[in-house]
Amino acid sequence: MTDHLMNALQKARIVPVIRHRETRIAETACHILAEEGAGVLEITMTVPNADALLERLGAAHPDIVLGAGTVLDAAEARRAIAAGARFIVSPCWCDAVAAACGVAQIPYLPGAMTPGEVLHHAQNGAHVVKVFPADAAGGPGFLKALRAVFPDIPLMPTGGVTPDNAADYLAAGALCVGMGGNLLPAAALEQGDEATARDLIRAALTDAR
Repeated sequence: MTDHLMNALQKARIVPVIRHRETRIAETACHILAEEGAGVLEITMTVPNADALLERLGAAHPDIVLGAGTVLDAAEARRAIAAGARFIVSPCWCDAVAAACGVAQIPYLPGAMTPGEVLHHAQNGAHVVKVFPADAAGGPGFLKALRAVFPDIPLMPTGGVTPDNAADYLAAGALCVGMGGNLLPAAALEQGDEATARDLIRAALTDAR
């Protein structure tokens, strides 16, 4: 599973992070992203009924590697894994989540903002470390500095990543980048304008890559 995920993340380069207060909007965005070539999707557990959404997406898009994000406790992790999540992401290190992932043999991607956190997470079993919030931490320059001292730790910057700066993070050594609000055209989706939403998503993915 770990090798498969690493290959999928490296190939995808852009990992859409889906977060919205309405399940319907989040689900529509996921379908459009899948149809536009996204190979990996992260569904945050803040989306209402996220576990059911994971199940539906897995059935509709079996070739997509689905993960669950903003997982903060063991119960959430177990629900997400049971629903088909193939990796688990947290904004920081959570012992209980790490343990649940270990039992299920599912890759864990916890968030880190300092060099000490990056090293801690890698030494304690993180398969990829999510640098979060990447923009506030120092942007591509900070990521390049981390890569210089941790060349063997895969890093996924998330938070403030945009179609305009994604390439800079990748050039600085990111395995891939997580992109949320700057990729999801919430206004168009909320208005039911799926054609515009699709155009915006396609353009954002193209620019970011």
